[in-house]
Amino acid sequence: MGTVIAVANQKGGVAKTTTVHTLAAALVERDRRVLIVDLDPQACLTYENGLDPDELDATIHDVMLGRVGVSEVILNVNGVDLVPSSIDLAGSEIHLLTKTGREFVLGRALKSIISDYDYVFIDCAPSLGILTLNGLTAADHVLIPFQAETLSHRAVGQLLDTINDVRAYTNEDLEVLGAVATMFDRRTNLGKQVLAEVAETHNIEVLPPPIPRSVKVAEAPGRGRSVLDHARRSTSAQAYRALAEEVERRT
Repeated sequence: MGTVIAVANQKGGVAKTTTVHTLAAALVERDRRVLIVDLDPQACLTYENGLDPDELDATIHDVMLGRVGVSEVILNVNGVDLVPSSIDLAGSEIHLLTKTGREFVLGRALKSIISDYDYVFIDCAPSLGILTLNGLTAADHVLIPFQAETLSHRAVGQLLDTINDVRAYTNEDLEVLGAVATMFDRRTNLGKQVLAEVAETHNIEVLPPPIPRSVKVAEAPGRGRSVLDHARRSTSAQAYRALAEEVERRT
């Protein structure tokens, strides 16, 4: 049975999607079978894999509405299996609000294919709405990317409150795998201070290593590739490979 990891932070701009994309690529390099699920109506993960959501016949939106099974929308991109998204997913959220058991829709959909993979990563939307609740309810673990800046405390704290609610009502076994510092600048005292404060304030572990800020990471999505392909020997690529090893060791 595969390990399901929701990657979540309601604060945008923390490299959440890039973390999903690159961790998946790093685990494929380690001969793991990986599925990534784009659960964001902005479809950034789909774009990062070089696909145009407007040209797809079916996406996670159709799965959430029960129109198709999840296996019917999976696409293989550079060795990673992807369940793509589109802006239509925003309509799914509205539809689900009226349904009983709405938090369990994604988990039920994934149940038929989880055993085909070693890892399933869910790229949650930058919100704490019903789509993110579906991701957390379907997951075994949650990974929290954050940017090493002052406002990170508030976002991480709010997400942990939501995780506690999920444990109480829909997924009592959900575990926090840890936090991941992204766009980290070792030259600043602020970055180092925030890393220490996030761990201490919220009693969660910040997984090593922090991912350094790099233009190579920013360039890769525009080429439909991960930084592992775009700049294999860059410090960011090596950091994501080390993070993948850490994730594998802990799950």
